[in-house]
Amino acid sequence: MSKRLVEMAAEIVQAQASKSSMSSDEIVASLKDVFCALTNMRSAESQDLNLGDIPSGEAVIGQEAPQLMDPKDSIQENKIVCLECCTEMRQLTAKHLAAHGLTPKEYKKKWGFAMKQPLSAKALTKARSKAAKKRGLPEKLLNYLESRKQAKVEQVAAAEAPSTEPIQKAVPGRKRAGAGRSKKVAEHTD
Repeated sequence: MSKRLVEMAAEIVQAQASKSSMSSDEIVASLKDVFCALTNMRSAESQDLNLGDIPSGEAVIGQEAPQLMDPKDSIQENKIVCLECCTEMRQLTAKHLAAHGLTPKEYKKKWGFAMKQPLSAKALTKARSKAAKKRGLPEKLLNYLESRKQAKVEQVAAAEAPSTEPIQKAVPGRKRAGAGRSKKVAEHTD
């Protein structure tokens, strides 16, 4: 290529910034994203051209995209950047991560996210939280958990309490002893 990828990325971001106002953070993030996309395109292009140079069995499977973004910076206000492919979206779905051969749990572990961290844009997470609070979910959840805990305590108490009823074992295919005898006994006593 006659131009370096950094120069090309800078020109693209400069054109974007001239069309709309962008903060310095947005410019830096956009520059990283464009550079990552160009790097992926160059590697895909070179793989298509150099298939004969790659020994069989050692194809691109072991290679990973270069990490240009800090994982903590990948979750932004209105988007989240997939650290595997540099794709921007509002939420990283399990289906998208499956395309990379990962589950959400594996992705979080690989990139150092807390297991409770949602893989969605901050604005989307806030909107969902607000909607849940509006519907009263926190109170309903607490009530449900308390009732479940109470039911479990009652179940354990019932299992530990001795039963006062006599235990009768039923034998399959047989009638209980004494069933039908009262009628016969009544006939003989007449």
